[in-house]
Amino acid sequence: MIVERTLTKTLLQASKSFPIVLLTGPRQIGKTTLLEACAQGRNYVTLDNLEDRALAKNDPALFLQRYKAPLIIDEVQYAPELFSYLKMAVDKSKQKGMFWLTGSQKFHLMSNITETLAGRVAIIDMLGFSQAELDDRAEKNTPFLPSMKWLETARAQCTSKSLMDVYHSIWRGSFPAMWAVNPRSKNKKISASDVDRDLFYSSYLQTYIQRDVRDLTQVGDALAFRHFLKAVAARTGQLLNYADLARDAAIDPKTAKSWISILEASGLVYLLYPYYNNLTKRIIKAPKLYFLDTGLCAYLTSWTTPETLETGAMAGAILETYAFTEILKSYWHNGKPANFYFYRDHDQKEIDLLIEQDNQLYPIEFKKTATPSLSISKQFFVVQNLDKPIGAAAVVCLTQTDTLLAKDVFIVPVSYL
Repeated sequence: MIVERTLTKTLLQASKSFPIVLLTGPRQIGKTTLLEACAQGRNYVTLDNLEDRALAKNDPALFLQRYKAPLIIDEVQYAPELFSYLKMAVDKSKQKGMFWLTGSQKFHLMSNITETLAGRVAIIDMLGFSQAELDDRAEKNTPFLPSMKWLETARAQCTSKSLMDVYHSIWRGSFPAMWAVNPRSKNKKISASDVDRDLFYSSYLQTYIQRDVRDLTQVGDALAFRHFLKAVAARTGQLLNYADLARDAAIDPKTAKSWISILEASGLVYLLYPYYNNLTKRIIKAPKLYFLDTGLCAYLTSWTTPETLETGAMAGAILETYAFTEILKSYWHNGKPANFYFYRDHDQKEIDLLIEQDNQLYPIEFKKTATPSLSISKQFFVVQNLDKPIGAAAVVCLTQTDTLLAKDVFIVPVSYL
């Protein structure tokens, strides 16, 4: 049985509007499964197949004669030579939804796509299972925004989660291999799969380093890159300091910056940039770094159980990472842009997340607590000097029910995301 994905509706809508749809995201997060579930009689080819890859690269015209539209092309980044021929095909046919593409190296793809397929392709970002998908509420999952309407919808469809329920999900991560649908369950209950977690992540890293890393750039020392990955994982939810990261990973800062770009290109990390304007020159310019899968992050930082993770030094940072990625998924999986920032100045005043929408900024704080204090609401005043109106704020935490902390400041259970 297949877990229902929020992106199903987004994909089908995009296919009605564009001749080409590109689905990007890390390896093994269900891109191919989603496309095949929505295939509607489409042909399928993967460029992981070396023979088909060679044909696509060396004779794109013949490739498109052999594999006719409507067509799914998996791992299209291996044959950028195809793009100009795809352009000719869709310009000639003028039909919508002719080609569905997947790619695991978004930024590697983008230069070719923006040059060749501009205006013809819908680009959709995909991550692993969201909490909403695992809770069987994929269709009702809407982009998070602190509002009474959003809270009322979430309250009606969500079930409360215990502290260890949350950390169990954090520890396992969002890769589909980590979860399974019970075929005997009437309500499609999803639970932890029988896959050995440590073996899965160990194999994933080996495959990732051997394939994507070597495709994107020449990393001569695979062991050094793995050590670098561990150092990055330990910094999730923190400001990114290239000099400190390079020192801990025993590499030079230039290499650290290059390798961070590789992780971004592969969809493993997200850099959240600060919001600032001419009125706020004292704001720190360094981005914050988030690992996009908490299970992989916990594995790299050697937390062997959900219990040790919850009581350990990274408990707060990884909960923030989890909540942030769930909010990010609520936008990306609905096909919406994530206009996300954070605020931090030289006086150490900080807001974890600013969501910009309709010319307003909505401040969000993440806290590992079940009882946020009223003093937290005072933190939101630090953004009053920005150049846009400030909307309602939220404290996302481990409370069981939503409530109002102060005027226009909501307490939001992480289980609502």
